[in-house]
Amino acid sequence: MLFSVLIALASSEPSLYFKEQFEDGDAWNTRWVESSHRSDYGEFVLTPGKFYGDPEKDKGLQTSQDARFYSSSARFEPFSNQGKTLVIQFTVKHEQNIDCGGGYIKLFPADLDQADMHGDSNYNIMFGPDICGPGTKKVHVIINYKGKNHLISKDIRCKDDEYTHLYTLILNPDNTYEVKIDNKKVESGSLEEDWDILPPKKVKDPEAVKPDDWDERERVEDPGDKKPEASSQTLHNWARKIDNPDYKGKWVHPEIDNPEYSADSEIYRFDSIGVIGLDLWQVKSGTIFDNFLITDDATLAEEVGNETWGQTKDPEKKMKVSQDEQERKKLEAEEMGRKEQTKDKLEEEKEEELEDREEEEKETGAEEEEEETGSIKDEL
Repeated sequence: MLFSVLIALASSEPSLYFKEQFEDGDAWNTRWVESSHRSDYGEFVLTPGKFYGDPEKDKGLQTSQDARFYSSSARFEPFSNQGKTLVIQFTVKHEQNIDCGGGYIKLFPADLDQADMHGDSNYNIMFGPDICGPGTKKVHVIINYKGKNHLISKDIRCKDDEYTHLYTLILNPDNTYEVKIDNKKVESGSLEEDWDILPPKKVKDPEAVKPDDWDERERVEDPGDKKPEASSQTLHNWARKIDNPDYKGKWVHPEIDNPEYSADSEIYRFDSIGVIGLDLWQVKSGTIFDNFLITDDATLAEEVGNETWGQTKDPEKKMKVSQDEQERKKLEAEEMGRKEQTKDKLEEEKEEELEDREEEEKETGAEEEEEETGSIKDEL
């Protein structure tokens, strides 16, 4: 009995597959591998950014060069999520007020060659925010099924401000999912219904054809109605309409079971998960990635989110507001200084103009006096 209880307790313990909070300084370089597939990948740097809630806890990987591709990944002990919940969680901070660029992660099978990771490398899941102009502000949830990537059919809007946000994806072994932002559910549903992963259950019967005598007209002209005299003003619209006695409704193409459809109770399942990667493009750099977590326990993920992002989000905002206020005062002081300089310059110009005028008046007076003296001499 005791042995059974111990087994049950052991099996109920959450599995922590990967956790990265960059708490050991530059040692992250020993865990993360930059791809050499291209020679011009952008560089990730470790920093809490320009504003933060905690200078150490908020350190993460930041994109540091504009208009670059980025490609870096970290490996962990491979596992399969068969029969288990899979939870992927991380924080994203677009402190540069991003205009166009990715903020998502990719989860790869264990056979990924990290040194050659690139945009076409086979992955299991792509998840996270993607922003490009006002038209694209979405959360990607792309699932690879039998070698093909499938995009979610729902539009999930991502956060587009400059603060840190927590993104969580939960895949359950009953083929359901949930997406959370800042520990709040923003979308959920069925993997089969919200992705075009499986063929449709029903298709139109290829043998079915609308009968020739199928009448879809709701109303017809009254055959008993007589045409009015030609002089009538209603001649152009003389026929009276009545309900069509032969109306059968709109013909609906019959459907049959799709012979190509085959149910799959394990759409959620990945046999090999062993690498997490940042493989993205950014026009304006500055995004910070932090607090990576992969587990099989949604409650644990929520708790970790509250202990990390939850503890620093308010101080971060307070610091940003303070910086903005300081910047506002600085700009106001600079503007006031410019106005004072302009005022002083105008006053100087006025004084110079007045002096010039007085000098001109003196010269004019002297000339007039000289002319008057000359006239008197002439008269004498």
